[in-house]
Order: sequence, then C-alpha cells, then structure tokens
Amino acid sequence: MRASLVLALIGAAFAGLGLSGLAGPTSDAEYLGTYNWSRPGSRFGGFSGLELDASGGRFLAVNDRGWIVEGRLVRTGGVVSEVEAGPLRRLKNTDGGELGRYEGDSEGLALRDDGRFYVSFEAVHRVWSYRNAASKGAWLPRHPAFDDMQNNSSLEALAIAPDGALYTLPERSGKMSRPFPVFRYKGGAWTQPFGIPRRGEFLPVGADFGPDGRYYLLERHLSGIFGFRSRVRSFRIDGDRITDEKVVLQTATGTHDNLEGIAVWRDGAGDIRLTMISDDNFRAFQRTEFVEYRLTD
Repeated sequence: MRASLVLALIGAAFAGLGLSGLAGPTSDAEYLGTYNWSRPGSRFGGFSGLELDASGGRFLAVNDRGWIVEGRLVRTGGVVSEVEAGPLRRLKNTDGGELGRYEGDSEGLALRDDGRFYVSFEAVHRVWSYRNAASKGAWLPRHPAFDDMQNNSSLEALAIAPDGALYTLPERSGKMSRPFPVFRYKGGAWTQPFGIPRRGEFLPVGADFGPDGRYYLLERHLSGIFGFRSRVRSFRIDGDRITDEKVVLQTATGTHDNLEGIAVWRDGAGDIRLTMISDDNFRAFQRTEFVEYRLTD
C-alpha cells in the first residue's frame, strides 16, 4: 500500500540520511545485509510482493502499479551483491489488454511450483491468476466479504501453502481489538477459517509459507517522522486453526525502508532465510531495498 502520510515519508527520508544507524534489529534473527536496487524509468519502484525459487536465486516481484519483473539475486559470500533483472512488464487484464490504473493496485504475490502465479489487488478487491508474466489474467471467485473492505487497505498479503491453498488477508481489520480475517481459497471456493490477532500497531503487508511449513507474516508500522518498523511473525496452520505464534523478527524504527514483500527459503547451509523487498512509494528520498535475515535457533 502507498504510505499516504507525508510526515511518515519525511521520516523515511531521515532514515535514509542516517537515522537507521541509531537503531538495530530487536530480535534473535541474524541480519545478513541490505542491497539498494535502482534502475531508471518511471515504472521502477513501489514493490509490494516478492517470490523466490527454492534456491533463493530467481525472483519474481510485483509493484503496486501493476508492473511485474523477473530476475536473479547474485550473492557474494552469501550476501546479495547484485540484481540481474529483465524488463518490467505490465500485468494484463482478462481480455489480454493492459490493466487500468484503478484496477492495477497489485499488492500480494504467490508463485506455484509450475510457474503459475497469483496476484491480490486493492481498489477492485480480488485475486487473479496468471500462467506467466505475459499471459492474460483470470478471475478467481470473490468472497462476499471482499466487497466491504477499505479501498486502500484490503488484500495486502498473499501466500500459497504446500497443499496449493491460497491465503490472503486485508491490511486492516476495522478495530484494534479485532483479529485480521484470513481467507483461504481451496477446492474452487473461499472460506474464512480463522483470524490473526492484532499485536500493537503493526499491520500486515506480506506473507509466505516457509520450507518448514510455517506461515510467515510480514508487518510494518509507520512511526511518525522517524520512518518504519518491521515485524515478522510465524504460525502453524492446522486445518481451521492457527497456532504457535512466534515473533521471529522485529526491527527498531528506521532500521529499514518500507518492507512490504517477503520470501522465505532455506539456504545451502540448511538455515531458513527471510528475504524482503521495500516499497519506496516512487519517492526519490526512499529506497528499493532487498533485505535478508537468517533465522537462528
């Protein structure tokens, strides 16, 4: 989602000027590194969804203006040192034409093993399926609750489970005391099996299932003039129940830019890594970052 508060964006700018050095991560996850990615053109930026292959090399990323890009993360000493990427392509509508601006607010991304991927959208609240980056979109049925979601705070995160089921949730639940409702698409229909409890002021922006089968939820909070905080919680999903909540990463204000996309994978040493990408809101004073952490026991 685009951060609409000018104050928060100014805070992100301050973080980019050096405030991030004043506050490190506040979790047991090991910080590995940050790569600032840039390229010319008005299409670049605003990345809100990220997927990696099992090796952590090939990536697929979508921004919140309906553009998608494929590429490869190059690592030196286990740390991202370069990004090799193809052109940004405009996602297509169900007729094969380009998405209009109002229908192109793409947020969540989920990739199947066979290359088909799914995108969740705000504004017109929905999930579409794509055979590949050049194909036309295909509608998935809509849950009735989608109609009542807030215009700029709806289907922010999307993830695909090992059994092929899709899980999505809105960025806001409507009340601080109300859990975030999770919607599951399986067997051709949506259900709403459970909710995720709200903890503090963090809001969900990305999700993925890890190689350990756990559900990882990336959340962020705009902390006034000082920039962004990020948090990752993980859960077990057992049928229609979500259990075993753990905070695996929580950063202090200004540590990173506006992290919105997450991919969870296992590296060659057998460790689980969290790779995240930031949404720079197409602002020159923000950054598109690839940020990586390794989970420690």
